[in-house]
Amino acid sequence: MKDMLLEIKQNAIEQLNNADSKEKLEEIRIKYLGKKGELTAILRGMGKLSKEERPIVGKVANEVRSEIEELLDEKIQGIKNVEKAKKLKEEIIDITMPGTLPKVGRRHPLEMTLDKVKEIFMSMGFAIEEGPEVEYDHYNFEALNIPKGHPARGEQDTFYINDNIVLRTQTSPVQIRTMENQKPPIKMISPGKVYRSDDLDATHSPIFYQIEGLVIDKNITFADLKGTLDVFFKKMFGENMRTKFRPHHFPFTEPSAEMDVTCFVCDGDGCNVCKGSGWIELVGCGMVHPQVLRNCGIDPEEYSGFAFGFGLDRMVMLNYGIDDIRLLYESDMRFLDQF
Repeated sequence: MKDMLLEIKQNAIEQLNNADSKEKLEEIRIKYLGKKGELTAILRGMGKLSKEERPIVGKVANEVRSEIEELLDEKIQGIKNVEKAKKLKEEIIDITMPGTLPKVGRRHPLEMTLDKVKEIFMSMGFAIEEGPEVEYDHYNFEALNIPKGHPARGEQDTFYINDNIVLRTQTSPVQIRTMENQKPPIKMISPGKVYRSDDLDATHSPIFYQIEGLVIDKNITFADLKGTLDVFFKKMFGENMRTKFRPHHFPFTEPSAEMDVTCFVCDGDGCNVCKGSGWIELVGCGMVHPQVLRNCGIDPEEYSGFAFGFGLDRMVMLNYGIDDIRLLYESDMRFLDQF
């Protein structure tokens, strides 16, 4: 049996020295050291040996196994080194070649327009106020003179978390919170995202940006509202921009109006964008309803005020000639690189 072990050792060493791949080395390992290998088969037959022979044969068997394993590990490492050297030689990096420039992002047209709007209103003395996008029904509807069952709720169908919590449909709740926490005079705008359960198409989105403004003080009139918006749009789009007001109805203002501005595309001459009228509807506005003032603890006999609101997305689309609102939210650099 000792001679058989030495023969296995010699054969294994010879085959290992001739092996030139990891696959062949694995075959040799299985042949001699595997569960059904030649060395394992001999070791299983040691039970037939005498007590005197077992230690001697066992020692030789262990030495043979150790030598085969050591040579096997050495050959595997040698092949790995050869493969690594070959790979490094094939993957030489030419450090003189110009690198790949990273893609540089751009400011979003929504952000650029919003910053300009904020800058103009701040120059007119307005503060910027913010509030939660997940809002109580009280602030989003009740305090704005829109009780449960009011028809206006159908026009602003939203996403309800439960009966008392909604995703805000407008930034008007910020106005209510401001009137509750600050004493007049108040002069603020509240820009931010709002949510309505509209089907997504070229002109509608369940998420969009809105900017609302509020002024509360003594002796505020509709003339102050008209003058404020007229100045804003002239600063925003140029001195040739004209505005006009049409009577309307909103539950939280009285009297109420919608404001139109000169068409950005045709400069008032008439085109397909403004449907030949030369005007584009942009703003809803009016004098703050006395009940809304009372809801916020402000005496309507002493104070009055005006409020207005407009969609930032629509202003961006009209200003840049964008015909699909979805382009503003898809983060497609082919679109954004144009601005």
